[in-house]
Amino acid sequence: MTTTVTITGTGTPEVRPERAGAGALVRSGEVALQIDAGRGTVMRLAGAGQPLTELDALFVTHHHSDHIVGIPDLVMTRWLDDVQRLGQLDLPIYAPDGEAASIIEAMLDVWQNEIAMRQTHTRRPNRPKMDVRRFSASKTEPVRIARFGKVTVTAIAVDHDPVVPAVGYRIDTPDGSLVISGDTTVCRQIAELSRDVDVLVHEAIRAEGLVDVVSDPEALLAYHSECLQLGNMAQRAGVKQLILTHLVPSPDTADEMAAFEDDVRLGGYRGSVVVADDLTTVQF
Repeated sequence: MTTTVTITGTGTPEVRPERAGAGALVRSGEVALQIDAGRGTVMRLAGAGQPLTELDALFVTHHHSDHIVGIPDLVMTRWLDDVQRLGQLDLPIYAPDGEAASIIEAMLDVWQNEIAMRQTHTRRPNRPKMDVRRFSASKTEPVRIARFGKVTVTAIAVDHDPVVPAVGYRIDTPDGSLVISGDTTVCRQIAELSRDVDVLVHEAIRAEGLVDVVSDPEALLAYHSECLQLGNMAQRAGVKQLILTHLVPSPDTADEMAAFEDDVRLGGYRGSVVVADDLTTVQF
């Protein structure tokens, strides 16, 4: 079996044509799991060669729009692509109990007339629905929330206040393990979840680059992760490979990309570092 993680979106709320909204695709054998679905996710999944009808589940980290705005597109396009099953296979969507789950459950409401028209025209027996699987997560212990054959998914609450709940995920496969942080500060929960992990996919901010980008850098850093601190945490946790995504400020040049790795190295990290572009894929 081979496990890969493909970054389907490295972007932020800032619009960049080369950087789709937040997301990552994990494939292990025949299991395909998507984590978050920001803008452009359907297009990036197509670019990754992932049929929408063969996704096993979507996992959501929190309710910020840049992580979930692509969900209606994903669910409806999957339904339209589902020719053989005629719309009878809904996509399980795992979300922490709270605002994220409530928003997602209502996302198809405004599309019901359009869906009904397509359903009648194509003689499909069922309409798509948001198959939301709510779960509770705490900051004390990870909770196992799903299993797909030999692939398991656990979640833990992270520090992204005032956005509560927000979670990170660990995915364990026969090949190894990876953690996807979601949006968070550098926190104890992700450090513990990532202990000796093969791959950590983590958001990254270069504090030095914020001055000319945002009006209040301290407000942004208060609930996101700065590269030097991230490098220190990843080294202490024994992370073998670090993938940086959700990049702020968004890099335009090779030197700006390299600066993210430089800052992580200054924090003390000595493992492998990948500063991701959209569709960057790592095998482990």
